[in-house]
Amino acid sequence: MDFTGKVVLVTGGTRGIGAGIARRFREAGAHVVAFGRSECDVRDPAQVDRLITTVVERHGRLDVVVNNAGGSPYAEAATASPRLHTKVIELNLIAPLHVSQRANAVMQTQGEGGSIIMIGSVSGARPSPGTAAYGAAKAGLHHLATSLAVEWAPRVRVNSLVVGLAETEAARDHYGDSLADVSATVPMGRMATPDDVADACLFLGSPLSAYITGASIALHGGGERPAYLAAVRR
Repeated sequence: MDFTGKVVLVTGGTRGIGAGIARRFREAGAHVVAFGRSECDVRDPAQVDRLITTVVERHGRLDVVVNNAGGSPYAEAATASPRLHTKVIELNLIAPLHVSQRANAVMQTQGEGGSIIMIGSVSGARPSPGTAAYGAAKAGLHHLATSLAVEWAPRVRVNSLVVGLAETEAARDHYGDSLADVSATVPMGRMATPDDVADACLFLGSPLSAYITGASIALHGGGERPAYLAAVRR
């Protein structure tokens, strides 16, 4: 896919999945603006406004936005602080809305419009014990994408990638010696890589997906094998 002359913005694009997305778009010829929280806190609308304004002033356009910034520490819902819950929801749901709203204002004025991609999670489609606020926020993000897709069509397309278990530095730190065992629970036999997610983003940002909007694309390697199957074997 050729993104020469296109401008792509990737939030949380300095490490993990975000860095992989940014790299693949650069390899495809795009001018990529990738940043972490130290450059712009996407939870702050004023900072988001300055960011988008600067991108357009410097590059003249904005073609693709990947709302990748997100995450949550493990915290049981019964004991997590209200402040933690608020911060998690702000980062994973409200911040993508801020970025998308500001990006849409630019894309609506462009002849070719634009594409906004939400990096969702299977945590928003199944129980998410230990990260309940995160799962709830991701469920809201998936729904948000469908609503924005209707409001902003036909010029701006909005889609979600529902990402399953992914092999990143954070995953290795979290699962440790159990990483291989956890990977084996995925029907494809491995976790997703940043490149897997990036390739799907290239598709959603390209003309190949020109008629796709309001969609949630599962990127989970077949999901997770139901626990009852192991019980039946025993």
